[in-house]
Amino acid sequence: MRRILLFKAFVGLLFSFLALAPANAQATRTWVSGVGDDANPCSRTAPCKTFAGAISKTAASGEINVIDPGGFGAVTITKAITIRSDHVEAGVLVSGTNGIVVNVASTDNVVLEGLDIEGLGTGINGVHIIGSGSVTIIRCTIHHFTGNGVNLVGTAGARAIVVDSIISRNGGGINVAGAGGVTNTVFLTRGETDDKTAFGLQVTAPSNLVLNGATVLNNTNSITNVGGASVFSFGNNALTGAGTITSVIPLK
Repeated sequence: MRRILLFKAFVGLLFSFLALAPANAQATRTWVSGVGDDANPCSRTAPCKTFAGAISKTAASGEINVIDPGGFGAVTITKAITIRSDHVEAGVLVSGTNGIVVNVASTDNVVLEGLDIEGLGTGINGVHIIGSGSVTIIRCTIHHFTGNGVNLVGTAGARAIVVDSIISRNGGGINVAGAGGVTNTVFLTRGETDDKTAFGLQVTAPSNLVLNGATVLNNTNSITNVGGASVFSFGNNALTGAGTITSVIPLK
């Protein structure tokens, strides 16, 4: 009788575990909505409310999609992930903190697409990159941060690619530097910085900055080269304010 009771208890525990397992599993694609709930599984029919809520339920190298307009909050990214809004208002509204923090490994890729990142005049940095890996910022707007719109200070060869994005009214536009003297790189393609402050773009040696069709307006310095840092230019760029492009490479 004792063996039978132990067996039944074991079977009961096993079925309890199996019943819980699907709820804890991470999906490769999740969804957020302005009327979602972070208690949901972040599925298409039961979306989450915030990016922070969705990322915990999204597998590495997965994707978070925006269903309808909303403010989805700050998020810290520690794994390969894509956060994408396809022409739907996707706000990241913060006060007194960073908008999006990226701290990933060198093998990880992060994509941020179609986001409106707003600092309300008290936010620190719009996108703050402190790890390594690669971050691609596409069709984003980044406004009203006291620090920088994009602040890349990674630890080991980090790279950011900024495409078709507007970075304006921040303390600085894009800053790229390497923690401990490592070389990091920012590529700015068809992007615009318009900050009316210290700099549109700042790069600290040995890190690099690469421009292609960039527009840098209304800054005291369009480019600040710290320690003789390299700035490469491909194609046409529009710059106002002081600054040095160290190498012009014609398109072929």
